[in-house]
Amino acid sequence: MTTGNQKRTRSERVASLAMPPGQWERAWSNLSRRDMLVRIGLTLLAAVAMVIVIRGWNPPFSYRTGYVPQRDIVARVSFTQADQVATEAARQRARSQACYVYTHDPAPLVQLRASLHNAVVELTSAEKLDDLDRQLLSDFQFTAAADSHQPSKAEQEEQFQKFRTAFTGKENPEKFAGAIAAAFTPFEEHGLLEKLPTTPSEGNQEKILVGSNVPHEPPQVVKVSDVLIGDGTALRESLLKQLEAAELPNAADLADRLQAWIRPRLSPTLQLDDAGTKHAKDDAAASVETELVSYKPGELLAEAGKPLDAQEMERLRLEYCAMLAQRPLGVKFVRASAALMMIFGMFILCGVYMRYRQRGPLASTVRLTVILLLAVVTVSVARWASADAWRAEIIPPMLFGMTVAIVYRQELALLLSVVLALVLVIAISPGLQEFVLLIGVTTAANLNVGRIRSRCKLIYVGLFAAAVAVLLYVGLGLIDNQPLGSALLTDAARNGLWALAAGFLMTGLLPFVEHLFGVLTDLSLLELGDVAHPLLQELVRRAPSTYNHSITVGSIAEAAAESIHARGLLCRVGAYFHDIGKMLKPGYFIENQGQEANRHEDLAPAMSTLVIIAHVKDGADLARQHHLPQPIIDMINQHHGTTLVEFFYERAAEQKQSDPNGGEVDQSTYRYPGPKPQTKEAAVLMLADNVESASRTLIDPTPKRIESLVREVAERRLHGGQFDESGLTLRELRTIEKSMVMSLTSIYHGRIKYPDGKGEGRRGKGE
Repeated sequence: MTTGNQKRTRSERVASLAMPPGQWERAWSNLSRRDMLVRIGLTLLAAVAMVIVIRGWNPPFSYRTGYVPQRDIVARVSFTQADQVATEAARQRARSQACYVYTHDPAPLVQLRASLHNAVVELTSAEKLDDLDRQLLSDFQFTAAADSHQPSKAEQEEQFQKFRTAFTGKENPEKFAGAIAAAFTPFEEHGLLEKLPTTPSEGNQEKILVGSNVPHEPPQVVKVSDVLIGDGTALRESLLKQLEAAELPNAADLADRLQAWIRPRLSPTLQLDDAGTKHAKDDAAASVETELVSYKPGELLAEAGKPLDAQEMERLRLEYCAMLAQRPLGVKFVRASAALMMIFGMFILCGVYMRYRQRGPLASTVRLTVILLLAVVTVSVARWASADAWRAEIIPPMLFGMTVAIVYRQELALLLSVVLALVLVIAISPGLQEFVLLIGVTTAANLNVGRIRSRCKLIYVGLFAAAVAVLLYVGLGLIDNQPLGSALLTDAARNGLWALAAGFLMTGLLPFVEHLFGVLTDLSLLELGDVAHPLLQELVRRAPSTYNHSITVGSIAEAAAESIHARGLLCRVGAYFHDIGKMLKPGYFIENQGQEANRHEDLAPAMSTLVIIAHVKDGADLARQHHLPQPIIDMINQHHGTTLVEFFYERAAEQKQSDPNGGEVDQSTYRYPGPKPQTKEAAVLMLADNVESASRTLIDPTPKRIESLVREVAERRLHGGQFDESGLTLRELRTIEKSMVMSLTSIYHGRIKYPDGKGEGRRGKGE
């Protein structure tokens, strides 16, 4: 029986050969990951939100007040426009024809009718003329004729008796009372009016509205001629008509005498209601339908070479709305789909760039969500601010670009600003000028953000961007054949003002941006690096030597970081706080022991290692309690990485050799928990901390010995893999070594030895 594998043929060996996955296979494998699908879904959702915000299914309305078109603008579809002039003229006519509104109080007429009845009763109760008062006779015109002829005594008596015959009999007084009441009824219902209050052009002169005393009953329309007091003709006709209807004798003479008594006592009972009249005029004007002007396709809407005014802008917007209403649903869907694919594609390209150049936003789903949400909000606010009255669409993309430049990198800010500029051009104005203006101004702002070491830095950035905005707007306007006049210069100045305002806004928003994204600007680092900070003051009090060590490390780390164009200020401030955990047990660290006995002599190596390693966790906890920013906390956690506590590890190994029965020495027990440095600044801090501590052991720190020491420490950390996750290159590492050698050499520079103590006086004078 044979054993072992059977010999395979060549074809079988070739078939069994597994080739590494190709490019497309790797790409598909990456896209199939759950986290990648989540990121793609978020990006697609943001693209959909942008399409909805910019209404990507419709083309934008690109005209603005003051723009000078180079060609005649004609209507594309039929539409109507309200003729405001004609409509206002029609409303004024309606106002002038509206009726005045009056309120009526019939009480004076009722009282007048009762007084008339009493006067007639008194007059007819006398047997002869001499029994009556002369004034009463004069009121009824018994003492003088209408033509001013003075009748004789006999004629007066005859007239009086003739008047009395109308009241003889049992039925005549009742008929007379009924006739008087009927004659007064129209006036008691509608009232009396002396005259209309205004000129004929301000109201209806033929009719008025008289309010009713009944609640919720509309006013009645009354002819002016029926309520005017005038000379009393209307009253006499009403009296004569009712007296004749009552079949009273001498009706004409009786009507004349009654009118003579009544006319001097008549007073207006209608009071003008100003509020009601105004309401009636307003109702009349509101009832007028708007006059419309119709436009057909091809009709001229705006002439070439003339600035667009408000009326033309309204006409163009009406034509635009009419055009949108007639767009087929299929056309809208196609445009929206194209906009969605374009925006989503640009986002994917940005994601590819981040994958290979700037992984910050892709580091976590939360960061990606924040940056996408910020982009959507930027587009939304910019579209709202682009209204013709404001034209401030330049502010949101500037704020977005400066935020990204501060949080991540200027290159990423430029790329995302280009994407948002393209989206805004789709939303606002599909023209090259708008795109160039947005890109130019945001680029000017992003490239000048840099390091923010003063409160006025962002204001200077806004000022520079404002100058670029003015020059670009004027230049682009001239290229577009816009006249160089007050309109162009005013719009250019407005854009400059908005760019400057963005600088001021970013200055105020900077603390919130730092808090939201967990970043530190140089301005915040300068405030944080104040030696009066409570933690640093406590470190001075409890562990002064550790404090001095931290200050020295900060100086060395800052210079080294600056040499590779990293953030030296972050390294310096991080160095100030990197050993604050030692203040809890300062006596266990050699720099604070002084002449005291070494406390580790009585401890096992493993226990000593725990005490030493604990200062990292204690420092991070203290930093959190005092609300230090996360980048500083990260540097505290990473400044030892996962290095080995060599002294106690070697002591444990020696003890193991002297005691063969002891347990194995686990190297992981003597390592810091990490993590390894994640940034170049953290790597620089680790190296500066190590070389500063190691340099203190040099008996004669000559430049050659310092250089050898720095190279040895750097090589040990490099080969230990401590810089693998920091992004530090070998060239940068060598540059850092040179900087640290120079810094340590300047610290340990040689001193002149003065014989017999003569140098003491010289040193006292300044050395």
